[in-house]
Amino acid sequence: MSDPVHAKLLARIAASGDVAALRGLRDQIHEHMEALLSARPIEQFYTDLNEVHDALIRRAVTLSEEQMARMGLGSPPVPYAYLLFGSGGREEQTLTSDQDSGLIYADPADASQLDAVSGYFEAFARMVVEMLQQLRYPPCDGEVVSANPAWCQSLSQWMAKLDLWFEDPDWERVRYLLIVADCRIVAGLPSIWMALKEHFFAHMHQNERIVHNMLNNTMRHKVLVGVFGQLFKENYGEDAGSLDLKYGAYIPMVNAVRLLAIQAGVRATSTLNRIEQLTQKGVFSEQEGQDYDGVFKLFLRLRLLTTSKKESGIYTNNGKLSNTRLTKELIEELKTGLRTVKRLQKQVRRRATGRF
Repeated sequence: MSDPVHAKLLARIAASGDVAALRGLRDQIHEHMEALLSARPIEQFYTDLNEVHDALIRRAVTLSEEQMARMGLGSPPVPYAYLLFGSGGREEQTLTSDQDSGLIYADPADASQLDAVSGYFEAFARMVVEMLQQLRYPPCDGEVVSANPAWCQSLSQWMAKLDLWFEDPDWERVRYLLIVADCRIVAGLPSIWMALKEHFFAHMHQNERIVHNMLNNTMRHKVLVGVFGQLFKENYGEDAGSLDLKYGAYIPMVNAVRLLAIQAGVRATSTLNRIEQLTQKGVFSEQEGQDYDGVFKLFLRLRLLTTSKKESGIYTNNGKLSNTRLTKELIEELKTGLRTVKRLQKQVRRRATGRF
């Protein structure tokens, strides 16, 4: 569906020359997107919204390159790829978004230049992260961000890191592997990112036991519906009566679909694309694929209802669906959806343990 206002705003982002202008454009885009919410299919709304996030991040990367040059630090000494993880990697960001990012750069032809190259990219990554903070993209709490040297390394260093995580997959390393499974390039040279992804899936094929390690991590968040169909709501505090949609519905489904996708060698990162490809591969029946697609679109729609806008214009999202929004019809829709996710989790457990 053509949207000339959306296209015009994206063009203005691409041509913007400073952070202040980008910040104003982000506000305009959000106001425009809010107005379109009821008129767009939910999957199209997320496509358009994440296109905006990508454009803003990509422009921040470009402006940071230019600023590095103005500071006398030169241009990137080797090609690189700027990566998104989390909801950004899955193209499922809402109006609010933090920074889950990484940076991977080519190994210099002369190994003696590695320290200089890494120094450039560490400074560059810090500049990108600081600029995005000014655009009100806060760094993620878990420090999975390109300004953290652990997530800003050369291709060979990244591959060695993956090797270690696969060879000694404790809880934290498995969590990192699942984070990498969602990675997507937003700026830079795609072939560098693709090399990392291929290395990831090559290890998966060589080490099937890793799926067992991933299973517990995948299942750590419980679906908030009981055996008698009751919803488990927040009992205490200012969120009492609300439903933790993020960790009780959305994340359990994201995690389940991701593990099946990893097992099947599906490279797609968005949950809807993963469901589609898993159906094409026969992991899901046509009916299962339709059911999971419908439920996930419901969760995507409800995630937007957990967003609020403060008087300062800052968007916030605690992932909780207020009790005031839980109408009788929506409660029944949620119960059906959550029971479907429980069935999905059982399917994941059977496949991961070889009992299917």
